[in-house]
Amino acid sequence: MGFSKLGQSLTAREILDLIQGDLKLVEREINLASMAPVDAVTSIGQYLNSSGGKRIRPILLLLACRAAGSPGPGAISLAAVVEIIHAATLVHDDIIDAAETRRGKPSTNIVWGNHTSVLAGDWLYMQAFQIALRQRDFHVLDILITLTQMMVEGELLQLARIGKLGITEADYMDLVDRKTASLFSACARLGAHAGGGSEEIERKLGDYGWNLGMAFQLVDDILDFTAREKTLGKPVGNDLREGKVTLPLIYALQRAEPGERTLVDAVLRQGGYDTVAFPEILGLVERHGGIHRARDRAHSFAEKAREIITGFPESPYQRALYAVTDLVTERDH
Repeated sequence: MGFSKLGQSLTAREILDLIQGDLKLVEREINLASMAPVDAVTSIGQYLNSSGGKRIRPILLLLACRAAGSPGPGAISLAAVVEIIHAATLVHDDIIDAAETRRGKPSTNIVWGNHTSVLAGDWLYMQAFQIALRQRDFHVLDILITLTQMMVEGELLQLARIGKLGITEADYMDLVDRKTASLFSACARLGAHAGGGSEEIERKLGDYGWNLGMAFQLVDDILDFTAREKTLGKPVGNDLREGKVTLPLIYALQRAEPGERTLVDAVLRQGGYDTVAFPEILGLVERHGGIHRARDRAHSFAEKAREIITGFPESPYQRALYAVTDLVTERDH
């Protein structure tokens, strides 16, 4: 099925306008869900909410819901659930990575410390499941439990690989699958389910979401090398500083000379750019085509997502899901 020129050029504003009313309800539910009997948890929840964020996960769920059918009563709650789960993962990730900033502000572990932050992250996870449980829907719980297990397994695998130079493309793709693509897929599947879609529609939208999530993370990892720090909201080159070898660098290392590999190894061992400056690493990655090849890979995942969504009946929501793939791959933060 073809797309009109207008359908392909939907802007972020036009996509948001389709679900603006729903998103306001989602924000309200997130804010209410962040209120806890313990002040520290409430403060952290409000801090995370005030930090902004693209809300791409609830947006994906709401668009998938309307592309699959019509939103049921649980769609708003589920959109809040996936964003709360995402917030919990950010809290835990920042603790594990000893991150200092998130979205241009001090990370929660810097403001409240590791002990309080990890417990607040746990509370947010449980709060998300508490909201989901109210729907009394085993299928929803099965998706969420499987998702959470996948993400925790991904974090454990990443911890085991921190600081290692010999990370393969397969290793990297496995981590992206578990830590990012699985959440995007779950969002699309939950949306399809909330919209009354069939098992086949849910499966296809889940595949769309998975490919979108893969593209999203690859672009994130490219931006860690190429974005401006002010735009990115955290230091550039941060992944390598934290011991993470991502796809642009994996591709570059495949063609690098032994001396160039030594430069990367020095950054990993020192946990920073003490003796090797970031521009040297960036030059290495660019020289060996790492960024170009990673961007091509991201576009291939986005193209697969577009192929899947093209098979759905044309509607404003289908066109929006199609356009989201371009917004994901062409963004600057």
